Amino acid sequence: MEYSDRLKKLPVQFFASLVEKVNKAKAEGRDIINLGQGNPDQPTPAHIVRALQSAAEDPEMHQYSPFRGLQELKNAAAEFYQREYGVEIDPNTEVAILFGTKTGLVELPMCLLNEGELMLLPDPGYPDYLSGAVLANVQYELFPLKAENQFLPDYEAIPSGQVEAAKLMYLNYPNNPTGATADLAFFEETVAFAKEHNISILHDFAYGAIGFDGKKPTSFLQAEGAKDIGVEMYTLSKTYNMAGWRVGFAVGNAKIISALNLIQDHLYVSLFPAIQKAAVAALTEEQQCVEELVSRYENRRNALMDVCHSIGWNAEAPTGSFFAWLPVPNGFTSEEFADFLLEKADVAVAAGKGFGEYGEGYVRVGLLVDEERLVEAIERIGKTEVFK
Repeated sequence: MEYSDRLKKLPVQFFASLVEKVNKAKAEGRDIINLGQGNPDQPTPAHIVRALQSAAEDPEMHQYSPFRGLQELKNAAAEFYQREYGVEIDPNTEVAILFGTKTGLVELPMCLLNEGELMLLPDPGYPDYLSGAVLANVQYELFPLKAENQFLPDYEAIPSGQVEAAKLMYLNYPNNPTGATADLAFFEETVAFAKEHNISILHDFAYGAIGFDGKKPTSFLQAEGAKDIGVEMYTLSKTYNMAGWRVGFAVGNAKIISALNLIQDHLYVSLFPAIQKAAVAALTEEQQCVEELVSRYENRRNALMDVCHSIGWNAEAPTGSFFAWLPVPNGFTSEEFADFLLEKADVAVAAGKGFGEYGEGYVRVGLLVDEERLVEAIERIGKTEVFK
């Protein structure tokens, strides 16, 4: 028996090798401060857990969910977008319930592209974007996100042949891994670009709640005409510390939503209904927990940047997400520097090269440990020969 060619072509899971290195170091009895992960470190808010517990006790929740999810959750997603972004969403035609947005990100190329057609992906970017292209057997080209352009794409720099051939483009702001954010003007430019060239847009809004310095991240759907050409995917993983619950949704263009619902009709019978009930509670009940979480991340960001600057590690502070994108000192590749920090400082970071060619020269640091441990990690790094 052999694996299919599709499986053989899948990219190597970058984070698997990082986890292996960290676990090996821990097994040696070393005190590793892991800043390389993207897993929220705080518990799910208690009122959401209670909603799950209550729903799980209801025998009706033990049956199959409707194929396309509970109407109550679709209504909650529409209410959430109206409240948070002033965007009107039709819960009946413009919402698709997802098994976490990673699922939707991987499914979408299969919905909208035929084999061999072209999609455009950001570099650096979330590695699993590539998985969707491979599983759909479509072509992809990468467009660079550079510091001199605030890690936003320069649409005029994308080769005209790629632009004319492309059917689908992925964007992600607040951005993983760079921590950059995008404003309404950028999304308006994106809508105009997409309409001119007949490109569908997927905006991955995974970190949509996490903006700093009093600036709430902008939704792609706030741009006029965005629903004409695209969708946005929102996960509860980051906003509500529900990463293990695997629940999210797509909203926007009704035809794209219909395609996502159709493919999921053949793959799933939707989520455990009790999890959907808990998601309703998360989206519609008090949001103080979100405000407190964002404040926690901002405090961690500030502590991180202060201590980085104190050891001479000069970097730009992220404006969103729970990541910082830090430059690699001269003399190292990103992978070499990540290995050096794990070996010499017992600190794990994610090498920028794992996010694409244009990730080279950086490492990604997660704001996912307490301030004290963040500060300790950078102080350890400051004691290595690189920063002495």
